[in-house]
Amino acid sequence: MLGSSERICALYKELSQFPSVSSAYIGPEVTAPNGSKFCNLYSEWWQRDLDRSQHLRFCRQYSVFHNGRAVESVAPAGACVEIQGELLSRESPSGALRAVLRSTMVQRKETEFLEIWHRSRKIKSLNLTALDKHGKIFSDDQFGCLEWSHLETHLLYVAEKKRPKTESFFHSKAPELSGSIAEKGDQFVLHEDWGEGLVNKSVPTLCVLDIEGCNIALLEGVPDYISPGQALWILDDSGIIFVGWWHEPFRLGLKFCSNRRSALFHLNFSSSSCALRNTCSFTSLNYLMAVITEMISLDNKAACSPRLSPDGRHIVYLEGDVFGPHHQCLKLCMYNWDLKASVTVLDIVRKPQTGFSGIYATALPLMCWSDDSRRVLLHTPQRSRKDILIVDIETGAVGPLTAGSEEGSWTLLTIQRDLIVVSCSAPNCPPSLKIGFLPSAGKEQEIVWVCLEKAEPLQNIRWKTLTFQSPDIQEDPKYNGLTCESLLLLPCHSLEGRLFPLIVSPHGGPHSSFDASWQLFAAVFCQLGFAVLMVNYRGSTGFGQNSIESLIGRVGEQDVQDVQYCVEQVLKTEPLDSTRLALFGGSHGGFLCCHLIGKFPGLYKVCAVRNPAVNYVSLIGSSDIPDWRYSAIGYDYTYGQIPLPDALTAMITHSPITSVGQVTAPVLMLLGGKR
Repeated sequence: MLGSSERICALYKELSQFPSVSSAYIGPEVTAPNGSKFCNLYSEWWQRDLDRSQHLRFCRQYSVFHNGRAVESVAPAGACVEIQGELLSRESPSGALRAVLRSTMVQRKETEFLEIWHRSRKIKSLNLTALDKHGKIFSDDQFGCLEWSHLETHLLYVAEKKRPKTESFFHSKAPELSGSIAEKGDQFVLHEDWGEGLVNKSVPTLCVLDIEGCNIALLEGVPDYISPGQALWILDDSGIIFVGWWHEPFRLGLKFCSNRRSALFHLNFSSSSCALRNTCSFTSLNYLMAVITEMISLDNKAACSPRLSPDGRHIVYLEGDVFGPHHQCLKLCMYNWDLKASVTVLDIVRKPQTGFSGIYATALPLMCWSDDSRRVLLHTPQRSRKDILIVDIETGAVGPLTAGSEEGSWTLLTIQRDLIVVSCSAPNCPPSLKIGFLPSAGKEQEIVWVCLEKAEPLQNIRWKTLTFQSPDIQEDPKYNGLTCESLLLLPCHSLEGRLFPLIVSPHGGPHSSFDASWQLFAAVFCQLGFAVLMVNYRGSTGFGQNSIESLIGRVGEQDVQDVQYCVEQVLKTEPLDSTRLALFGGSHGGFLCCHLIGKFPGLYKVCAVRNPAVNYVSLIGSSDIPDWRYSAIGYDYTYGQIPLPDALTAMITHSPITSVGQVTAPVLMLLGGKR
């Protein structure tokens, strides 16, 4: 027996205490009387709090002493402090001010505030709920933003557009008693939202707070056929850049989908007349209205993550195709503000020929530019690890900053004044926090990392990356030579020399991937004595666009074959017990697990799946991403189409529900709306 329930719970609780860093910010540079320089580094972390059944957020600060090109020493500045109620926070460009969007309970009612902090005190607090200018704030990664104007006089954020009050035709309350005139008969009108993770988020609106006057303006000029988000000020505060997602003909789910039609827009302020609702003064910036909205990227693509260079001359962003695989290899594009034109800096990589296999990031870091405005840094999967890459925008040259390191995967948190803050981890090592100065161009590999928070590897876990090429009989001639990989975790010591039982875990998506980073469940399983095989089958991100497209039309076949082939190969070469195999996966990973227990009855002894897709047909009318059901089986998707018999037949054929009669293993199926 590998462990009693008490031991399992105790181990899970112990490993849950390792935190992960989510963001970082570097404060202003200070020169001491002796000539030495230092700055404060603010970091935010999260960890599971099992007693409170929530993710606990906390912050920690450090003092960083440096000479401008190298870190000399670091020291923690006080103890960790829990963060409560913060939706978003952002330091001003000078570092003197900090804006916080906060949600808290006031007289048993959820209330949102926008606060301005100056050093050691709060100097302003606006009750946004009481002002009633808009609906709830958007703090999600898709639309949300909180951006200071460069003069630090205004704040830009996104909120749900306020809807008129509604009531029944039979409501008899007089308007003077209700406080406003309500639209009768519309109380049951359905308002489309943007799907999973964005429920009740339907019509975002751009909001600007005039800090001095405490006035909020809802910016007009945004086309009513798009939802704006991810907004930022241009360098002279004379306009705003934002991403707009098309509504027409209806909203499709956005979470995990980088293939939704969207573009970059420039909202330009002019002084001819006033089109700002709710009267807001912009006299400090010498403009009065937002009248010109210009699309500055292609209107038939999917764009996101605009990031302005320090000199204000360029905006880099990610761009991909509309429809098809819901996540795929993306381009890195750049808009030249002087030339008013976009160019492709890094194109889609179809079949990697060098060390670079393409960009698969869902977003660029908020701060990603070098101080000279020539280089861009980003993190992205590169096969079965996540690395930080450096891109020269003038030459298009791309190179790794972290490839070949002992750490399995790296995440860029921020780069400011060429001081880089990163998080790194491995399957056997929780996340660590490191900093280092970016060397000059061409010498990036000489970077010296200094550790602020170091996590020690777990001594009882070893891991390796295994590469496989499926037999020729399973290859599509159009996409030949593709490989798949697996991350294998093994306990360092077996019990009395026995072989290890194996838990097989294919990832979800399907167009996502496992990278060689800290994975709580895998670490717990391994500490309990299990080996864990995390499979990146063909179709995973990080291996080139050809690999992604090879799965289209072959879902439920190629991915199942790849997982099974990887299992068969490791059973031949590793100290694993072929009579004790288990399956564990969620979403599309659960889809694959359900296929495997039906197609290989008796081989897998037990199966646990979370929100598995077991029947594609039933998802057509209930999923917020119906286009994927068509793409998965190799059919083109168009809005409004009615499923035809051949498409329905293909969907059911590709689904694991067809093998349910062959299942003999016990299955634990976890279904729910919350993760």
